[in-house]
Amino acid sequence: MHPDLPSSPPPATGANRPSNLRDGRWFLFFSLGYGLYVALPFLAPVLMHWGLEGPARALYAFYGFFCHQMAQRSFFLFGPRLMYNLADIQAFWQPTTDPLLLRQFVGGPDIGWKVAWSDRMVWMYTSVLLFAWVWWPLRRRVRPLPGWGLALLFLPLALDGFSHLISDITGGIGAGFRYHNAWLAALTGGRLPASFYVGDAVGSFNFWMRLISGLAFGLGVVWWAFPRLIEEAE
Repeated sequence: MHPDLPSSPPPATGANRPSNLRDGRWFLFFSLGYGLYVALPFLAPVLMHWGLEGPARALYAFYGFFCHQMAQRSFFLFGPRLMYNLADIQAFWQPTTDPLLLRQFVGGPDIGWKVAWSDRMVWMYTSVLLFAWVWWPLRRRVRPLPGWGLALLFLPLALDGFSHLISDITGGIGAGFRYHNAWLAALTGGRLPASFYVGDAVGSFNFWMRLISGLAFGLGVVWWAFPRLIEEAE
């Protein structure tokens, strides 16, 4: 090679090839793609409010593959309240406890329009995105969560979800031990308002348990999985 000519750069190898995981492009794509996935359930009630029922129904149908969508455990937009108990839904619509019918109810102009995910799904999957945004600027200082830590953070969701399932199967929708929570009222001496023990609306025990267990799920997913994605790329 002539000494005056610049040398060609070395070919890219595994050690010096740019990594999408290391340079942050993957996180941008994740934020955009996953962010769209968790935002679209909130678009369904917006479309209903605008009178665009066809696209809204398509979103309800798509997210119905991933969620029970029962009205008494879902958020409502453009109405007087964010959530309604089963008795409210029955008074507004029809006196049913059939979960297949309750998932079909999407609301109305007077009550608002249902988000295409239940509140549990909102907390679970939206919290993954929120905790990912918190983790990203701190990623070099946060050690990966061990497996036992992930199990502990998943435990509240497992207990809450499984107990709701047993309650709905054995007692029925609106009548099981996780609807009235008489066991909790006895445990606390009934010191809290009746609205805290009964039903699923905002402020109830069931609402707080779904919120807390959903946030714990999102934290566990990000804290355990995302650092390992970076480690695999380095």
